[in-house]
Amino acid sequence: MVLGLFYEVRSATPFEMQKRYCVIGAGSSGVCTAKAILDSGGCVTIYERTDQIGGTWVYTDEVGTDRYGLPVHTSMYEGLKTNLPKEIMGFPGYEMPCQDASYVRSDEVLQFIRDYSDHYDVTRRIAFAHLVQEVKPSPAGADGWSVTVRNLASGMVTTESFDFVLVCNGHYHTPSIPSYPGSDCFRGKQLHSHDYRKSSVFKDQLVLVIGAGPSGTDLTLEAARMAKTVYFSHHVPDKLRQLVFPSNVVQVPDVSRILPDSVEFVDGSQHPVTVIFYCTGFRYSFPFLHPDCGVQVDDNWVRPLYKHVLNINHPSMAFIGLPFYVCATLMFDLQARFCVKFYSDQLPMPSEEEMLHDHNREMHERWSKGLKKRQAHMMGADYQGQYYRSLADRAQIEPIPKVMTDMHIDSGRRKKEDLQRYRNDVYRVVDENTFVKCDISELEQLEKALAETGES
Repeated sequence: MVLGLFYEVRSATPFEMQKRYCVIGAGSSGVCTAKAILDSGGCVTIYERTDQIGGTWVYTDEVGTDRYGLPVHTSMYEGLKTNLPKEIMGFPGYEMPCQDASYVRSDEVLQFIRDYSDHYDVTRRIAFAHLVQEVKPSPAGADGWSVTVRNLASGMVTTESFDFVLVCNGHYHTPSIPSYPGSDCFRGKQLHSHDYRKSSVFKDQLVLVIGAGPSGTDLTLEAARMAKTVYFSHHVPDKLRQLVFPSNVVQVPDVSRILPDSVEFVDGSQHPVTVIFYCTGFRYSFPFLHPDCGVQVDDNWVRPLYKHVLNINHPSMAFIGLPFYVCATLMFDLQARFCVKFYSDQLPMPSEEEMLHDHNREMHERWSKGLKKRQAHMMGADYQGQYYRSLADRAQIEPIPKVMTDMHIDSGRRKKEDLQRYRNDVYRVVDENTFVKCDISELEQLEKALAETGES
């Protein structure tokens, strides 16, 4: 069945000045944020530094720098399938197209984002190949923001004024690479997942994969299909002991040092290696933010933010999409609607006192549970449901249906149980609180049962 979320749409009257919004980035978070702004009657300009919609879902063979000499933004690799079911990757009232499989190809997600942007008339408001060079508060005595942008095609630099800035540039574009003794002397190939494109790079190699996040586990499987041996290095043995890998994958502990043709691990063991593959995550990066914006990034903790969104020092600036281990597109939409509810004057902006109190309370709770700074925006099963409700309650908007969070949690659990086959699972939504699931080989039987109960 289709779940539609309905919320108030407020249009500007002829007698009030239309507010100007700047959205940075035309990936999935940027286009849905622009849609929320248009629904409120705002005027929006989206600056996108590449020449197309889609952000991290865009595939290119390019690595390193692009034709303008800028770091390539996307980290997409050939053949990627989603690690979340498509049933939780749509937007309210605009779900992903029906098909048998729940785990779909990256190009299908990309086309969905572009179709969404066209459907809601966002695309024509995107300034492609425009690099945001600087964002800073307007001069003293004036409200709003001064945004300096370079047209990459012409080289022309312009500065525009906006009432609000919403940062939607993603956080899978700036690699985080750990430093190990001896790495400069390694004679093989060293590669970060950001620059990985095709599995042929692993053919007949002895590969060391470092990192046990979602990309680390998925890319260990990718490497294992082509490599002689894959050494999977991580420091969470208790959490990953149950994972079943192909027979040519060997789980090893943390790296101690790198030798010219091998790697030594903290238990003293050594293995010959020809490719070191860093699946060690990314750094949150906002090089365009002037220091006067009042935002700091400390080991991927972006602060001070109210509910991971509003810049407490300048609340007319927001960040969409920082939390991870979430129902991403649904959360982007929820965060955007949260911001617009205040920016369009439907509700008064929270006071600085309220925002600081909430921020300090949440961070204290996270630190007391042993989380590190780089986990400041981590959600997952422990936090995401509560987080979605807090946004919806404070802004008096429609929440994300519980069934979506439940499917997200179930998908994560299934990945840990059966890493090689979890993508065979098929999910179907029954109602806002219920889903059903089967193996893709049992789909016909499931569809028949749903039809008999009047669901689809």
